[in-house]
Amino acid sequence: MIQKEHHIIISLASNINHEANLEAARTQLTQLLTEAHFTSAIYTEPVGNGQWSMVNGQCPKYLNQLCKGTTALGMNLLNEVLKEIEKRLGRTHNEDGIVTVDLDLLEYDGERFHHRDWERNYVKDLINEL
Repeated sequence: MIQKEHHIIISLASNINHEANLEAARTQLTQLLTEAHFTSAIYTEPVGNGQWSMVNGQCPKYLNQLCKGTTALGMNLLNEVLKEIEKRLGRTHNEDGIVTVDLDLLEYDGERFHHRDWERNYVKDLINEL
């Protein structure tokens, strides 16, 4: 039986050890997805009024990237696996504002999620690279 391949877009972000953490996330996603294509990565300022840890007296910037790929996983299972990858790479959900790796499913078979993210400049800029 042939499994249906689902077309997805995932956003990747990190605000500490940026390059190494995104590289580790890309490695995990390349193993998870049938095909994985990555955009360039760009730095952005933190969004929102959350509590941020200060690094050298400043809120740490984020390094953001998008990934387009295909998977046979259903949407719910894919989301669970993405959260497992975050944990494996050191993500905790405490209140210190440090985000080792954040992986969000932005689109699954044409259905969009995280609607506020689609309005962010980095998504608008990077989506054209996919």
